[in-house]
Amino acid sequence: MQFRNWYKCSVAAGFVIAGLLSFGCKSRVAAGPSGPAEVAVVTLQPERVVLTTELPGRISAYLVAEIRPQVSGLLQKRLFQEGAYVREGDLLYQIDPAPYQAAYDQAKAALVTAQANVATAEANVVMAEANLPAIRSRAERFKELAAIRAVGQQNYDDAAAGLREAEANLLVRKAAVESSRTAVEVNRAAVESARINLSYTPIKAPISGRIGKSNITVGAMVTAYQPTPLAVIQQLDPIYVDVAQANADLLRLRRSLESGDLKHDGVSQRKVKLLLEDGTLYSVTGTLQFRDVTVDPTTGSVTLRMVFANPKQLLLPGMFVRAVVEEGVKEQALFVPQQGVSRDPKGSPIALVVDESSKVALRPLELDRAIGDRWLVNKGLSIGDRVIIEGTERIRPGALVRAVPFAGPAASAPKTGGSQSSAQAK
Repeated sequence: MQFRNWYKCSVAAGFVIAGLLSFGCKSRVAAGPSGPAEVAVVTLQPERVVLTTELPGRISAYLVAEIRPQVSGLLQKRLFQEGAYVREGDLLYQIDPAPYQAAYDQAKAALVTAQANVATAEANVVMAEANLPAIRSRAERFKELAAIRAVGQQNYDDAAAGLREAEANLLVRKAAVESSRTAVEVNRAAVESARINLSYTPIKAPISGRIGKSNITVGAMVTAYQPTPLAVIQQLDPIYVDVAQANADLLRLRRSLESGDLKHDGVSQRKVKLLLEDGTLYSVTGTLQFRDVTVDPTTGSVTLRMVFANPKQLLLPGMFVRAVVEEGVKEQALFVPQQGVSRDPKGSPIALVVDESSKVALRPLELDRAIGDRWLVNKGLSIGDRVIIEGTERIRPGALVRAVPFAGPAASAPKTGGSQSSAQAK
């Protein structure tokens, strides 16, 4: 009996609970929202932005001098501290000058002898020229006497032979003068060569900069123009930054400039900023020096060279950096918050907008790059378009909606004048 009463009470309670649940559901449906769905939108307005691109690169020295001996000999001294700063003309090494000094003295003595021989040969010419008129006069007189048979024919022949011998002797002595003068020039060149070789025994710094370690010690023999340098000097202030830019990006940039979509910003177009390996910004602004005229066939890229002042020598050769290069100025740039852009099944970017009739429309987009938390739009959106940022999960294209301004961070973010990001949108 007790079990039957308990069962009746349980059934009654179940009906009561079911009735309450049914009433609650009906009340909730009746109290649900009615009318168009509410979406948060951002109205696009044009902005002026300076577009930049980040390019990876390496530091290289402004000047590099490999110190090699120009004469062979015994290395007597090393007169610099490894790693120190040296100035152009500073003495670095000293090669034993004794054999080159002896060769120089010998060449000078040979030059003096040759010059003396020239003086002797010139004196002989003067003497021969002085005797020649008398010999010529004697030969002519004997010729006249032989014609009237006052002297014998033999006497005349002897006088004529003497004249020919004197003329030949004069020519020989003149040739000796020329030979002596040539010898003087040869010996003068030998003196200059010996002097130059002697001047190469002290090895001096050809440029100013930091010198590295010495690859040879005092007491070693060195050879002229040997393949291994004695040391290397690098000028680090200013310093080069060499970066690579894809040729496809360069062509895109040129088309944008030619079409007027981008404009040059005068002198600032050549200004370059630098990001170090740890992500910090280098405090000195550099200058774009030139773009190479050859495309690397292995990478399809073009080399850009920048010059940076390096007074504290923070930048060292071989260091990896990223150069921030200005591409140009876009006067009518349109930005859309990243949460307002989605992807279709093919991966193409799309956005939902509210048209003039308050209906949802789907727009395929062509994006340029991400700048901060916004996309730079090339095609697909226009000035004044209302892009849906929130509420997209409750709507579909063609649905009637009620648009309200988006109150999130993207709506209140200040307009940026440039970009430090170079991520290319796909």
